[in-house]
Amino acid sequence: MFPRPYIHLITVALLLCVSAKPQQSNTQANPDLDQTIKDIFSQNPSTPVQGAGTGFGKIVTPEPVDPTQPQIDFNSTSGRGPCNCVPYHMCDPSSGTKTTPVEDGEFDGFGLIDIRFNNDDPVCEHFLDVCCGSQNQHRDSLTPKPQEQRPERPKGCGIRNVGGIDFNITGAFDNEAGFGEFPWTVALLHASNYSYFCGGSLIHPQVVLTAVHCVIGRAESGFLVRAGEWDSQTTKERLPYQERSVQRIITHPNYNPRNVGNNFALVVLSQAFVLADHINVICLPNQNAAPLANAQCFANGWGKDIFGEAGRYSAIMKRVLLPIVDFGTCQTRLRGTRLGQKFALDRSFICAGGVRGVDTCQGDGGAPLVCPIGLPAENRYEQDGIVSWGIGCNDDIPAAYASVATARDWIDQQMFSLGYGTTSYTPV
Repeated sequence: MFPRPYIHLITVALLLCVSAKPQQSNTQANPDLDQTIKDIFSQNPSTPVQGAGTGFGKIVTPEPVDPTQPQIDFNSTSGRGPCNCVPYHMCDPSSGTKTTPVEDGEFDGFGLIDIRFNNDDPVCEHFLDVCCGSQNQHRDSLTPKPQEQRPERPKGCGIRNVGGIDFNITGAFDNEAGFGEFPWTVALLHASNYSYFCGGSLIHPQVVLTAVHCVIGRAESGFLVRAGEWDSQTTKERLPYQERSVQRIITHPNYNPRNVGNNFALVVLSQAFVLADHINVICLPNQNAAPLANAQCFANGWGKDIFGEAGRYSAIMKRVLLPIVDFGTCQTRLRGTRLGQKFALDRSFICAGGVRGVDTCQGDGGAPLVCPIGLPAENRYEQDGIVSWGIGCNDDIPAAYASVATARDWIDQQMFSLGYGTTSYTPV
């Protein structure tokens, strides 16, 4: 738990749903506004929901399954004959009429998987299981062609796996991301019970970028970092997640707890992650190189469905496409809220969103906001923001993100002092 109640407010989803404290100024503070802010920050929306049957904060480490054993034996009702339910990566993706099985690296993926199930066809216990005929079933996982071996595949940081790897999904009605689509996004978990409390991004195999409000007052031994996660309630993905303990926490020296300014923190891990198709680093922008207004950027994580204690964390990573809002417009819009006309937005923030209905709710403080860079065919992204705070849910008020471009020099200094350098997050 966070040591200060106002910190709980800022555990936000792709757009946070509450109010941030106003920036200090030379004008006298509004006592009514200060009390309103105090009341809001005294809420505790990060408390696990009692009785919630689903949610990232409720179940993040399910019982391991034996991938060599089918879960269900039954006769197909779709006319395909007898089949077994096995993980998708243990069933030959080729047509059942073929007699020659595929070999590792000979195919690109496993086809389409409906994450909402399809009641007109045999349904296995989990949507990542497929109904597989005995002639197509394998005892070991099949490996499609690795991403790095794909023709003309870009190298380096920030490469988004558009649509995900291994399979494409259908039935994604709640902004679900594909498996491994945003390979830099990580989850911060309580070490005591593996419950989720914030997001982050990988900028080096051994360094995570997140928000100060996520880690302030926490002991290094109090949380873990998980990379490569997608569906938090299963381990059926072909590529497993990886977890690392924390060696050191570095927070920005100018962090302001009152207005959450300079909300930048680095988490140094005890051991580097092993980069893979579903685990990679994000690029960072140059100092003060903010994205242009109206640029279309992605925020993603495991945020709640609704704000507050009634909300439940998403099991599957979500994504939402948000437009960048210029600083002046954002400040004007925020002044039209209960923050009042004297509110001054700290220059360490950028804003995104403000499209009514394009929103989820609380749950992902520290998660990345990434914008496309370079040639469109590269699908390369840089992290321009860190989820920090906002007002309302599903309304037309933009949310504030810590502007990574304002902290690039500080990040570089820390990385050099750690002996890591900057090449991992510099586009090639």
